[in-house]
Amino acid sequence: MKRTPSLALTLAVLLVGAAAAHAQTRAYTPAQRAADSTQALAFFRGNVAAIHHRDRPAYLRHYLQSPRLARVGPGGAQYGYQGLATGPNSWPDTLVSTHFEVVPLSPGVVYGAYRYRVAQGGSSSRGVSERVMVRQPGGSWKVGVSTAFGSPGDAPVPAFALTHATVVDGTGRPPLRDATVVMRDGKVACVGTCTVAADVEVVDARGRWIVPGLVDAHVHYSQTGWADGRPDALDLRERFPYDSTVAVLEAHPERFFRSYLCAGVTATFDVGGYPWTWALRARAEASNAAPHVAAAGPLLSTLDHWLNVPAARQFVFMSSDSATLAGARMMVHNGSDAIKVWYLVESTSPDTAQFKARLRVAAAEARRGGIPLIVHATDLWQAKDALRAGARLLVHSVDDRPVDDEFIALAKQAGATYTPTLTVTDGYGMLLGRRFDRTGVPMECVDPDTRHRAALTDSLPADPRFTPEVMARYRQREATLRQTMYANLRRVRDAGIPIAMGTDAGNPLTLHGASVYREMEAMAEAGMTPMEVLVASTRTAARAMGRADIGTLEPGKLADLVVLDGDPLASVTNLRRVRLVARGGEIWTREELEYPAER
Repeated sequence: MKRTPSLALTLAVLLVGAAAAHAQTRAYTPAQRAADSTQALAFFRGNVAAIHHRDRPAYLRHYLQSPRLARVGPGGAQYGYQGLATGPNSWPDTLVSTHFEVVPLSPGVVYGAYRYRVAQGGSSSRGVSERVMVRQPGGSWKVGVSTAFGSPGDAPVPAFALTHATVVDGTGRPPLRDATVVMRDGKVACVGTCTVAADVEVVDARGRWIVPGLVDAHVHYSQTGWADGRPDALDLRERFPYDSTVAVLEAHPERFFRSYLCAGVTATFDVGGYPWTWALRARAEASNAAPHVAAAGPLLSTLDHWLNVPAARQFVFMSSDSATLAGARMMVHNGSDAIKVWYLVESTSPDTAQFKARLRVAAAEARRGGIPLIVHATDLWQAKDALRAGARLLVHSVDDRPVDDEFIALAKQAGATYTPTLTVTDGYGMLLGRRFDRTGVPMECVDPDTRHRAALTDSLPADPRFTPEVMARYRQREATLRQTMYANLRRVRDAGIPIAMGTDAGNPLTLHGASVYREMEAMAEAGMTPMEVLVASTRTAARAMGRADIGTLEPGKLADLVVLDGDPLASVTNLRRVRLVARGGEIWTREELEYPAER
């Protein structure tokens, strides 16, 4: 364990405390050391358990009731039991404690340390906490010195092993029973039958299932998940100014990062948004409290859409060949993970031929820059044309008619992946109908601000255009489209075309993180098996966002995984039963990631 000057000072205090017993050290037999270690470790765990249980009397009983009691932390040193006993309660929201170690120093004096991660007031930190434990004349133990020091942000994540679990590795292979997953240095070190080294913290996952971290291959960090982020759907700018909304999105993506991890999502593909979404990639990659992010940046659009802010555009109008080329080159220059085209053209429109040609300008620049072309195309003819141009990812279902043999052949020739986004239109229906259906949405994974806005849906003034009769026709149309999407998903699956799970999160009431469950369950409802849904939501979605180092649980891959309390192969709904989430080998409990309930 690397020692900082503060920890070295603690050890000096420790040695001074042991000096009185120095004369006995030579007679400190191995049996005595073992006995002291066993007793002190049990006592040490009891001390920390009292924090977990918020049991103040039990907590205080662990400390030496003496003016010589020393407590050292980032705020400095405090001395004496009286200040501890009379001080205010300050329990953390959550505390995760691992890697307990004890070292007997002399008869009745044991040094101990553990690694912690603590969440308090919406932020979390990790570090090392120490104890010097001294046996009292009556045989009980007391803490004489206590410290807690935060670890630097780049400190390595300690090694963990999850044992006796059923592992579904994301490759499509049969599950491994009674298996172990070892995570070291942020990567998967072993899966299956593994030797667990002495420095590895063992977590018994008996009776649980381990899957790769989920990947949402279609999100928009430039959208809030409600109407304030899409005033083109419902204009509430007088109450929620759009430029202010976008500024908050740019400044605080961490609220959505947490929502994704809470839902078991450890990677996301932003397939269209403001230029600042490119910067999210490095920010997220550097933090084990965020999912990995790939970003396509601004969309090239066949529609001169007004949904922008004065200083930046998220829609770049393909007004000419030169404008399209300039926009595509801008994506390549900024290291975009893809060039995205919003292909909203009618087959009979007078300018269709021009936009078809401009799509190919964008495709050629994508090939030159070595990045994929991804296309929003929901009509069959649009999707076929996108595939002819070389689209590698179709980010929505074909919903106007059944896909045919030509579509299948074109998709195979292009090596394309199909992202069905089956449920995003449900959110628009809820917004138009002024009713947010919370059924099946884990609101504990939704940040308070978004939660509050979503709840406002039910109190918005009714739009006289959307009478009950109009809404009934809308829902009937959506049901018809859904059945077409389901049938097309089955045809694509049967043809062996890769399918990636994506939600289109950020659109109204398609909430970041929380919406993955409805989407995966819709994929199962359409006819995909639980294993097919899981592979689409891990390995294939990771490939869609250009990441070969995530998506499966195999040695050498990044240690991103989810521990579940239910069998995901028995039912896709068990993917909701998240117990633990590991991102880069750092384990988070679901409790830590949930947002507090509204009071």
